[in-house]
Amino acid sequence: MGEGSTDTPQGVGHGGGREARHAPVLLKEAIDFLNVRRGGTYIDATVGLGGHSYEIARRLGAPGHLIGVDKDPAAIEIAGFSLRASGSGQTDWPTVDLRHGSFADLTNDQRPTTIDGLLADLGVSSLQLDSAARGFSFQADGPLDMRMDPRSERTAEQVVNHLDERELADVIYEFGEERRSRRIARAIVRSRPIQTTAQLADVISAAARPMNREERRIHPATRTFQALRIFVNRELDDLKALLEAAPRILKPGGRVVVISFHSLEDRIVKDAFREGAMKDRYFRLLTKKPVTATEEENDRNPRARSAKLRAAEKI
Repeated sequence: MGEGSTDTPQGVGHGGGREARHAPVLLKEAIDFLNVRRGGTYIDATVGLGGHSYEIARRLGAPGHLIGVDKDPAAIEIAGFSLRASGSGQTDWPTVDLRHGSFADLTNDQRPTTIDGLLADLGVSSLQLDSAARGFSFQADGPLDMRMDPRSERTAEQVVNHLDERELADVIYEFGEERRSRRIARAIVRSRPIQTTAQLADVISAAARPMNREERRIHPATRTFQALRIFVNRELDDLKALLEAAPRILKPGGRVVVISFHSLEDRIVKDAFREGAMKDRYFRLLTKKPVTATEEENDRNPRARSAKLRAAEKI
């Protein structure tokens, strides 16, 4: 998860150069709202390819401590190499601790670290999108996997082929906000077994042909792929766990910054921050409305178009 997160919910790749696809979204805004304190302790909960982490580390200096978390071991390896290379030979570089796992694991830590800031850049990463073998995108044919953490037991293929029709329709509707969920689920069940992303996309396309201009704007399989990815990776449950943990692990004055890419995530973040500010009174809202990318960034990195940043400060 993390850096290079897509602006399309299902994680379908866009055109453009590799550099644009890997650019961290809302980088300046995220770092500004995080308000990094030299010598502090910060968590990048979705380290991705290390773009946000690098900017945090640069501001922390040698007394600081950066904890990077990611479900994807490939991301941890790449970010680790990049951050070690950046700090090589520098005397003013923080301690960097990279951990393979879900950011929800922070809630299970028996000795939770109190921190000065927490950043989460949600969604699927370029690293995952660019590999057909990971099965996140229907732009290239690959196995129906979609696991961010290859240690996870549940794959998209298992969900597609073993859930009963009603359960499958509920997943597609709840996590994909797909109005044609029952029609799509019926077509999937009738076409089993389905083993590749291309097979699944074809089945969905035949079952849910676009009827108007609005529906033709995105591929018919977009919302179903989003739903399967979120369900397989327990993304919304993990996000809720992180937001519940944030006020407990943040120091007074510490900040939490979240970048989301679709309405389901943004709604959870908005509600958690507002409840923390108005009901429980442990947060001060730093963003009454979500911060979005500038036109310049949108032109440079199309994935930024649906990004929404929200931030809050622990009172």
